[in-house]
Amino acid sequence: MKTINTPWGAINPSVYVFPVQYLLILYGVIYFLPFDIFKNFFIREDSLIEWLQFLGYFISFLFCTVILFSKKRDRSIKQSICWILLTLFCFYAAGEEISWAERITSIGLDSIREINVQGETNIHNLKGLNNYLHFSFISTGILFGWMGWKIWPNIEALPSKKFSLFFLIVAAFYSYFDLSWITLGERIRNDQEAIEFLMSSGIFLHCYCFIKEKIIR
Repeated sequence: MKTINTPWGAINPSVYVFPVQYLLILYGVIYFLPFDIFKNFFIREDSLIEWLQFLGYFISFLFCTVILFSKKRDRSIKQSICWILLTLFCFYAAGEEISWAERITSIGLDSIREINVQGETNIHNLKGLNNYLHFSFISTGILFGWMGWKIWPNIEALPSKKFSLFFLIVAAFYSYFDLSWITLGERIRNDQEAIEFLMSSGIFLHCYCFIKEKIIR
């Protein structure tokens, strides 16, 4: 993490502050740009940010595969199992982002489309399961952003503390969004694609840094 110089002195954060910078630029600058740039690139379906999420998860899947097949003699079975789980998670998340290539090829399964709330070939929007989508982001955000490095710091596949903001912001967003609904309060904007981008970015950086520091050193 780089030192941040301000008029009031230097700040030495122990975590990456990119998520905060991203949100400040997104809602402080891009949100006010003309021609619906915010909506077209960060909110709507098949937007740029959604494809960047896919790339983040897919490249992370490739990184995890490289890590699994790297020659590291001291890796325990537990560590290998955790990397396998993260590999499967990244592959699943990447596939779900583009509805398993249906958005590219227009080829899908009618049996799944019929019970999908968006009429697509994916699992996370199936009727019934869709109700727990926000909870999955909350629990995953807490696992990767806090529980992982706090309770299981020796598990390599779990992101370290320095990546925590990438995941905790996503968990906080969905927690507040659902809490406002439960309490009949006014909901915040559901800019889910723009916020979910942070999670894919965090996993990508975690895998990239691990390869850079442990495999290619």
